[in-house]
Parts: sequence; C-alpha cells; structure tokens
Amino acid sequence: MIRALRIQYPGAFYHVTCRGNEQRDIVLNKEDREVFLERLALSPNI
Repeated sequence: MIRALRIQYPGAFYHVTCRGNEQRDIVLNKEDREVFLERLALSPNI
C-alpha cells in the first residue's frame, strides 16, 4: 500500500529524516553535512 501524498501549503512545517536506510548516517563528515544543509536551504518549502 502506498502512502497518501503530503498536504502542502505555504508556511507549513515538515519533518526531515536525518538518517538513511537501516538507520545509517546520511552524512559522513563535515563537508557532507555542509552540502546537505546547503541543498536543504535551497528547498522551495523553506
């Protein structure tokens, strides 16, 4: 079964998952973290 689409509206807050599959880290070092945060900041919902 697929999940329902997220309801989106201006000014909404959303949860961002901070780990990968099997609860593995998604950033391995400081540089990875900086790139992740830069890309997150470019998100149109922020």
